[in-house]
Amino acid sequence: MKYKFNFFLIFLFISLLSSHVFAKNSVLIINSYHLGYKFSDMITNPILDRLKKENIASNILYLNSLRINDKTYTQTFRNLYAIENSKNNYNIIIAIGSNAMEFVKNNSNILTKEQKIIYIGDESAYEKRLLNKEVFAILKRVNILDNIELIYKFLPKIKKIHIIDENIKSNKKNIYIKYNEVLKDKSFKIVYTSYDSLDSLKSQLSNLKENEVILYVKLKKDENANLLSFNDISNLFNSLNSLVFITNTINSKQNVIGGKLLDNKILAQKAIDLLMGLLNHEVINEKVVINKDFVYIFNYEKIKEHNFNPLTLHKPFTYVNSSLSIFEEDNILIDFVFIVSPFLLMVILLLLYILFFKIKSGKMIEQRVEVDKVLLDAIKTPVVWQDDKGKIVNSNSQFQELLQLPFFKEVTLRNFLDNNSFDLLLEKLRTYNKYKNNPDEIAFISENNCRIFIINQTQYHEGIFNTKGKFTVFIDITKERLALEEKIKHQEFMIQQSKLAEIGEIFSSIAHQWKTPLLEITTIAQEQIYNKTNNKQIDEENNEFVNDIMVQVKYMGETISDFQNFIMPSTRKVSFNISEAVTKMLEIINHNIKYNYIKTEIKVEEGARLNILGYKNELMQILLNIVNNAKDAIVKRRKNKEVKEGKIRIEIRNEKEDVIIQIEDNGGGIPKEHIRNIFKAYYTTKENGHGIGLYMAKLIIEDKMDGSIWVENTKNGAKFSIKLGVNNENIIARR
Repeated sequence: MKYKFNFFLIFLFISLLSSHVFAKNSVLIINSYHLGYKFSDMITNPILDRLKKENIASNILYLNSLRINDKTYTQTFRNLYAIENSKNNYNIIIAIGSNAMEFVKNNSNILTKEQKIIYIGDESAYEKRLLNKEVFAILKRVNILDNIELIYKFLPKIKKIHIIDENIKSNKKNIYIKYNEVLKDKSFKIVYTSYDSLDSLKSQLSNLKENEVILYVKLKKDENANLLSFNDISNLFNSLNSLVFITNTINSKQNVIGGKLLDNKILAQKAIDLLMGLLNHEVINEKVVINKDFVYIFNYEKIKEHNFNPLTLHKPFTYVNSSLSIFEEDNILIDFVFIVSPFLLMVILLLLYILFFKIKSGKMIEQRVEVDKVLLDAIKTPVVWQDDKGKIVNSNSQFQELLQLPFFKEVTLRNFLDNNSFDLLLEKLRTYNKYKNNPDEIAFISENNCRIFIINQTQYHEGIFNTKGKFTVFIDITKERLALEEKIKHQEFMIQQSKLAEIGEIFSSIAHQWKTPLLEITTIAQEQIYNKTNNKQIDEENNEFVNDIMVQVKYMGETISDFQNFIMPSTRKVSFNISEAVTKMLEIINHNIKYNYIKTEIKVEEGARLNILGYKNELMQILLNIVNNAKDAIVKRRKNKEVKEGKIRIEIRNEKEDVIIQIEDNGGGIPKEHIRNIFKAYYTTKENGHGIGLYMAKLIIEDKMDGSIWVENTKNGAKFSIKLGVNNENIIARR
């Protein structure tokens, strides 16, 4: 018993520290291609998912080399890479594809001594050393020779195999020698298919003889250097009458036979294993891994159509596009079951013996559980102990208090979350939420508070009674998480104010430069007024022109002052009239609104209390952002002839002790798929938008002014609503 208690204390100490193993690690991925490119996404997505699961910071830069090949773009990308690397000091740089590796090589001066490099891609681009440091690599190699042998097994009378591969375009002669020399005893020839255009390629391959087939390796660009999409390749296969074999799983569900294929998921897993080893500071013996794991995948319809039998390969294989019976789909598995049945019988007998032994020792285990219960209750952290079947063996009082449920023996932990049979458990199910999409954290929410925990689980094996299972420890990190979120939001607010302050300084300088000539114009105009002349008619005309000049100069001066006051950030909260702020905001953009033929209407509730305490300029900028968004939506809708006249209606009223500001337009509203996300950082529906305006609006109103903001669609457009508390010093609305 003492042995077990000591083991448990050691486990608990390790669990409390394990959540900080990767705290300072970060990874940068440089992708040769673009987001959505299926080949690279099959590698990057699993890596990013694993890093997110381990709570490791990561970022990805897309070189987009297949679409853009421009010096200015490359230099801009290099500057971005340099800034990103210097600001975040990444531990590991992952280069995916040959262009990414070439980019890292050409900009090796940006790397630090401590940074490690992992390359994932073709062997041809691999650099063994870079800046006197080793480059770890996961190298992919397409197995063309084995696919040729596979084709020969399926088609013994084959005469020609036409290879489509842009990688051998520049070294055609050597490729002919290599493959034909290896296969010199065969009765067929290998032909590399060159092409001037995609149409010419289709023309060459559309009328092949019955004893000629195609082996497709890779095509990326057409004759105009335009990127070929997944659908372009699919259309190429559909246009051909000949049999097409492939070398990569990406094309396995298209109009092809199949083959011995390179699986990018396998490459991704090898990269993850290497990456996690480096982050764990493990000794990496195999620094360069050449992929030798391939999968056999075939199109069931094509296989049956041409009477091919993959069983002759004596390799495990998979069908796609199939509707197989269990005997056809799992023929290898069924053969295996018949072979191992005697061994399975022995295993069953052994399990029966173990079960008998467990029943016999059950009473001893129950005694141990009672003692363990006392020890667990002495720990102030929620802990639950499960056996190897997932059933709860024991838990401490802190765990039961956390769930606010009595302890049930012989149930799984999942029953507390998934069992809908009991009202009490169903209520607990409603309060269970993953916190911020982090799979290692969980939030327990009650009426008055929210507690956030890191969940750590560790397997155990106790040798005396041969018991297995796992401990689950809930580490309370509520204060740390909330403090971190508040700090991040405050930093974002301060950064926004800093940017506005800089803009304000620039505008003040411009205003100073403008006001000087305006003052000179005013002086000249005033002198003209007092300039006496004998000609009364000329004097009257001069006075009329001078008065016009004075009016325009005054308007320009006031406009400059309004902009100058508006752009400067507020340094502290002040009490101000919300109706006056709205009116001032509309005056600033009045010309732009009228120019776009939009009618504005302000409705203020009579007798409303309009004084609020907050950041006046920031609130005006929020209102300006919402009105500008409405204006853009109306202009777009009128351009499409969906509306004749633009309307923006602003209503201000009281609800109990709050001021409600509602801005409604007839701009068509916000699509349902976007309306829940528009307040998120960097989320935008505009082509050139930044996704900052509404995010900062929510942050300032809800975090800095203790208010709330929400949006809903109306019959003709969108309606934004802002709720702010009334200040004690109230101002009654004037009609």
